[in-house]
Amino acid sequence: MTTLIQEKLRERSIPITEIEQSAFCQSDPKLESKTLEAEFKAGVRWQKISPAYLRIEPQELTERIRIARAKLGDRLLILGHHYQRDEVIEFADYRGDSFNLSRQAAERKGVEYIMFCGVHFMAETADILTGPDVSVILPNMTAGCSMADMANQDDVLDCWDDLQDVLGAYGGIVPITYMNSTAGIKAHCGANGGIVCTSSNAAATFEWALKKSKRILFLPDQHLGRNTGVKLGIGLDEMLVWNPNKPLGGHTADALRAARLILWKGHCSVHTRFDVEQIETARKRYPDVNIIVHPECTKEVVDAADSNGSTEFILNAIREAAPGTVWGVGTEISMVNRLAAQNPDKTIFCLDPVVCPCSTMYRIHPAYLLWVLDGLNEGVVVNRISVGEATRANARIALDRMLSVV
Repeated sequence: MTTLIQEKLRERSIPITEIEQSAFCQSDPKLESKTLEAEFKAGVRWQKISPAYLRIEPQELTERIRIARAKLGDRLLILGHHYQRDEVIEFADYRGDSFNLSRQAAERKGVEYIMFCGVHFMAETADILTGPDVSVILPNMTAGCSMADMANQDDVLDCWDDLQDVLGAYGGIVPITYMNSTAGIKAHCGANGGIVCTSSNAAATFEWALKKSKRILFLPDQHLGRNTGVKLGIGLDEMLVWNPNKPLGGHTADALRAARLILWKGHCSVHTRFDVEQIETARKRYPDVNIIVHPECTKEVVDAADSNGSTEFILNAIREAAPGTVWGVGTEISMVNRLAAQNPDKTIFCLDPVVCPCSTMYRIHPAYLLWVLDGLNEGVVVNRISVGEATRANARIALDRMLSVV
């Protein structure tokens, strides 16, 4: 019989956001919004909302959002991540990846409210980079990130304490956290000589860290960390994966001292769906296909692809490609579908034949936008994301270090 301890370990190993990832998967390539009541039938957690918004049809939602948003004018900035559904992204003042959107938040002056149509860690970063007079809002508080959830702060602190005990006088270690992490993890890195990175500047931050120390602890995505390490010539035999459910991450003290790159046991629920077989199928169907994938994919997929890079890298590569070219893309389906619609002179398709949007990002339903906008027009701020002062200060250090490096 399963013991309580085993259940707790399973809870720590598999975030609920990971279990929920397949909730919106379907065979129909059209990801069209339904009423919120209909979408509530998906097996995921949803934030409770006034019943008045549950049965509004998508077309009416669009019309009412447009009217409510216009009333707020320049007081409001809406940011939309590339992975958002079309019915949400159409209202974004700026579109981008997580960090570029946060920079937009920081640079835009005179706004009172920022609605971040993304996930929780993105809104946290925007709050860190903006002043106290700006309210950063996440439309749906259950829009988290399974990868960020895999790096529980208590587990990371335990790991860090263990590494300090083991390494001691053996050269130390620098923590690097991917942007896809909580404010607490960013703050930990800031307080311990570390830095934040994005998928586009991970190599630069690795080079920065290796000038300070012979080792890196990379959080929370093992695949981005591994792919970046390989790019910089770090051997696979010099890398270890830290399992937070095992003593010393599952390694001996000597093995940890010999390692150059210690990777947290985390991953992206979207990008680990891609595999080499999908790439082989695409090449058989389109002999001249260009395979481009995100570096959150496994090393095997990255090695089998023609190129890999950040969200912005993928967007720019396809936009700038010659008409008539064919692209098999390994990243989130909402973005791939939008790319295909915006580039009708090219053949663009997702490598995964099953349509699986990011289940946390997809929880930003248009009904939540309208709910937030109606509240703002009545002087009510809901779902404000506010990072504590100590966490904010240390996380800002890690973010500023990144900005000074790239």
